[in-house]
Amino acid sequence: MISITQPAAQWYIREMDLFEGDSIRFYVRYGGHSDIHRGFSLALSKGAANNPAFSTEVLGITFYVEESDAWYFADHHFHIKYKRKYDEVIYEFESKEKA
Repeated sequence: MISITQPAAQWYIREMDLFEGDSIRFYVRYGGHSDIHRGFSLALSKGAANNPAFSTEVLGITFYVEESDAWYFADHHFHIKYKRKYDEVIYEFESKEKA
């Protein structure tokens, strides 16, 4: 599951010059830091989905994860929120057991 708040979607629209109908893919990259998988982190790119495992649409923008990267999110809900104080988005991973 993926969720994104409207303020977070607006941040992406502004920062990435997005337009209605655009799509943002979240994918796994080797290296970096993550709260759920050591040695892996998230990256993102603009582009249409090929085989989405899960997605959501907010303000006309589709945010998704491909099936090939779904393992990273196993047993977690992926939430994207906006932090006004820092003018940035944050990623939260909530265990499905707690939800």
